[in-house]
Amino acid sequence: MEQLKIPKDRIPCLIGIKGKDKRQIEKLTKTKLKVDSKEGDIIIEGESLQTYICKSIIKAIARGFNPKIALQLLNENYILEIVNIEDFVRKTKNDLLRVRSRIIGTEGKARKMIERLTNTDICVYGKTVSIVGEQENVYLAKRAVINLLQGSKHGNVYNFIAKNKKPL
Repeated sequence: MEQLKIPKDRIPCLIGIKGKDKRQIEKLTKTKLKVDSKEGDIIIEGESLQTYICKSIIKAIARGFNPKIALQLLNENYILEIVNIEDFVRKTKNDLLRVRSRIIGTEGKARKMIERLTNTDICVYGKTVSIVGEQENVYLAKRAVINLLQGSKHGNVYNFIAKNKKPL
């Protein structure tokens, strides 16, 4: 049995329309979910490996991903990586907004470019940047995000990705 807390505004995304997404997660992971909508507490019951996979899917949904993207974590080659933005900025709200904006870019261009170059899905939610994809690609995307958080120019980050990406 595992227990975790998710933001209250993400509970409807976890449950889905008429409980469809919750039932799909339960079916695919062979687990049972108990959701406390008032507190944001989730209890996962099932075998240890299945509860671990289910927990990472729920974490992905809690960090802003669409349930369809989060369900990619059922594939054993896919992982979820969460980068805390606060580890790279001073604790002022302006710094947090500035750095979040650097990652997202104008009209989401920077985020989309990193997603396209690394073949991952990236979500900036609250004080975190979450990445879902195949392990090698997630590592590359994480390095790119960290480089942006540390102040690297966007062009240099894209070149870094292109240089370090393994050919298919």
